[in-house]
Amino acid sequence: MKENKTPIEVTPYSVAMGILMAVVFSAAAAYLGLKVGQVFEAAIPIAILAVGVTGALKKKDGLHQNVIIQSIGSCSGVIVAGAIFTLPAIYILGLDVNFIQMFLSSLLGGVLGIFFLIPFRKYFVKEMDGQYPFPEATATTQVLKSGEAGGSSARTLLVSGLVGGIYDFAVATFGAWSETLSTTVTHWGQVIADKAKFVVKLNTGAAILGLGYIVGLKYAFIICCGSFLVWFVIIPLMNLLWGGQVIDLMGTGVVQTISQMSPDQIFKEYARHIGIGGIATAGIIGIIKSSGVIKSALGLAVGEFRKKSGASQTEDRCQQDLPMKTVVFGIVIALLAVFAFFAFGGVVNTVWQALIGLLIVSVIAFLFTTVAANAIAIVGTNPVSGMTIMTLIITALVLVAVGLKGNAGMVAAMVIGGVVCTALSMAGGLITDFKIGYWCGTTPARQETWKFIGTVVAAATVGGVMLVLNKTYGFTGDGALVAPQANAMAAVIQPMMNGGNAPWLLYGIGVLIAVLLNFLKVPALAFCLGMFIPLDLNLPLLVGGAIAWFVGSRSADKAVNEARASKGTLVASGFIAGGALMGVVSAVLKFAGCDWFLDGWNTVGANGTSPAQMIAVIPFVLICIYMTVSSLKTRK
Repeated sequence: MKENKTPIEVTPYSVAMGILMAVVFSAAAAYLGLKVGQVFEAAIPIAILAVGVTGALKKKDGLHQNVIIQSIGSCSGVIVAGAIFTLPAIYILGLDVNFIQMFLSSLLGGVLGIFFLIPFRKYFVKEMDGQYPFPEATATTQVLKSGEAGGSSARTLLVSGLVGGIYDFAVATFGAWSETLSTTVTHWGQVIADKAKFVVKLNTGAAILGLGYIVGLKYAFIICCGSFLVWFVIIPLMNLLWGGQVIDLMGTGVVQTISQMSPDQIFKEYARHIGIGGIATAGIIGIIKSSGVIKSALGLAVGEFRKKSGASQTEDRCQQDLPMKTVVFGIVIALLAVFAFFAFGGVVNTVWQALIGLLIVSVIAFLFTTVAANAIAIVGTNPVSGMTIMTLIITALVLVAVGLKGNAGMVAAMVIGGVVCTALSMAGGLITDFKIGYWCGTTPARQETWKFIGTVVAAATVGGVMLVLNKTYGFTGDGALVAPQANAMAAVIQPMMNGGNAPWLLYGIGVLIAVLLNFLKVPALAFCLGMFIPLDLNLPLLVGGAIAWFVGSRSADKAVNEARASKGTLVASGFIAGGALMGVVSAVLKFAGCDWFLDGWNTVGANGTSPAQMIAVIPFVLICIYMTVSSLKTRK
């Protein structure tokens, strides 16, 4: 791609809109991620909104301004993922973290992620053009380019956003119907759950259904297979073989026998640790497979570093990055800031421990950058949570060895893990932005420069939202936010920092499963992710993926199928954005003391059910029908 004509890219409008999108979608993504463990990628919804607003305002050179809007705004999802997968674990452990610590952890991690990925941009985006599918970048680019012809996409997103938002608002604010549909709603289902530890559960939210549509049937099925193995095989089998025994693998004081536990308790105490071991192993396998990528990308970066300063003036504008000397200098400054944060920000106790934390962050974040970028380029999914769990295990072992343990050690490990997690999340999201810019003819250096602004805004927003959600819902107890990844992180770190043991046997089983999956050419990261996220949050992904398959395969005309699938992506994006945003509104209302929840309607009676549970299947079926019919009503 050769494009030297300088388009209108960075304007007060594009920057202001990008910052607004970063604030709004950071709040929405934080709520959804803490509630269900899935952070939606904001690139597509932001692109649709940008196209609609820019078109309505009749801005000149709207395409390139929209790329900048999307690039700044999409910081929301990646920063949120880095923060909520780790920092809420501090609350879960009964400890405390302040706003400044959350803000700096997210900000510094995001900045490192940007600087670490820039040397790899040309390799992934230009040198390997056509080798990787870049599913999310492809969809976003189509939205941006097709949006130049009209605003119908924005209208579709608006309508579906209203539908999904009102639907999820009715559940979260009023409890109009139960959020989770379970087989325990029937007498026999409850008996089977008690005796055989077998239960099937499904979350009825519109936002999660939309996530499933975008993930697609293939990967939704792989994720659910991980859940099926845990919930339908491992949990019942544990009850069958060791039901009368008390098993305390981590020294946490477990007193109940397996048979006395509910399926959910067995999952939290034992089964999900198998998934953690599998995810960590899949990350290591990914690094080994990416060794060639690292070497090739660094070779390109070194070549840029050796160029004379005047060479960049004659270079194709679409391949102009920030000067490599600026990148190197930026990495040094960022690492010094990380050291200062650890040493003087209440993270660790000594300068020596701060140096250890800095070493962990710099080495692991750099190595896993290629894994994150590779995963996004191939399947559009960033396995950041699994890589972060492995980071936490390494961090815990090292910190204990240098004398930092107990509560102080747990806070330190989580903050260090948060920096790494955010860096990897940013790297994965940024490679999508780079590919979008490459296809649209945007200047990479301008994307890179303004990405830092989006990072600052998103980091501040997510820190504030987490404080509000913690005070409103909390992360432990009845009615708390699920935060599955953060719970998994807490489960890993607590025993190691308090003199207990990690469940190495369960991790080992996960290792074997991941190796076997890799041998069988099954995506191990997706499968193992399903093993440690609750079943009720994975089943609606499968339903959404099935709708995506159905919508995109009904016609003998390929163009019609593609048009319907694209329309469905807009509807699904609306469900995600609307449901998540209204979830934030519901949280703010509760925080302000406006509690309109129908407690009596949701109270479980003597038969073990509530009216809200009994009718939950009806609105869920209706929202599925709406998604299907709306997607089919389109022309090629």
